[in-house]
Amino acid sequence: QLQASGGGLVQAGGSLRLSCAASGRTFSRYAMGWFHQAPGKEREFVATIGRSGVNTMYADSVKGRYTISRDNAKNTVYLRMTTLKPADTAVYYCAADSTSPLHDSSSYYDYWGQGTQVTVSS
Repeated sequence: QLQASGGGLVQAGGSLRLSCAASGRTFSRYAMGWFHQAPGKEREFVATIGRSGVNTMYADSVKGRYTISRDNAKNTVYLRMTTLKPADTAVYYCAADSTSPLHDSSSYYDYWGQGTQVTVSS
């Protein structure tokens, strides 16, 4: 089970840190990803991180602004978002991928959290 949190309302240029806590003992066996879905749009890839936390991959739209990280001891993956824009407004979902290499397609992800709303005001 994945539980995302940390969303909220922030002004453009601001920052947020999302967290996704996983239950169970197998967290370190999964690559973890973040996706977002804006109203009326498809769910889109944001970032992913490998099992050890060394390898990461980002969508072009967030490179340099977002940082994904994980703490396997805490069964938690994070998404640090900075320089937020109104276009970043969406529901953000965390997901777990049992396969490798890192994937940006949602079809590879086995488990999904419930989503947390991020709203960026102009």
